[in-house]
Amino acid sequence: MNLFHEPGKQSNLRAVTKLLEKALAAVRQLPPDSQDEIARAMLNMAGDQDGPEEIDPTHLSEVLESLAQAKRREFATDAEIEAAFRRFDR
Repeated sequence: MNLFHEPGKQSNLRAVTKLLEKALAAVRQLPPDSQDEIARAMLNMAGDQDGPEEIDPTHLSEVLESLAQAKRREFATDAEIEAAFRRFDR
C-alpha cells in the first residue's frame, strides 16, 4: 500500500487503492507533458483546481465558436448526439 501526504495537513496520511497505484505507475512512464495533463484532469475531477483550465491556442477559435453557438441556443439534435456516440461502439 502506498501512502501520500496531503500538503498543508499535519500527518494526515491516506492510503490509496491498488487501482490508483497502478494508474500512477503507468502515468510515471509517460512524458512530463502527458503527466501534467493527467494531473490537471485528476485535480479537476477531485474539485481542486486553481482556476479555469487553459485553452490550447490552436483550439481557441473552435471554443469561441462553440460558446457563440451555445449563446444562440444552437445545440446538437438528439439524432446527432446518438450518431456521435455510435462512433465509439465500433
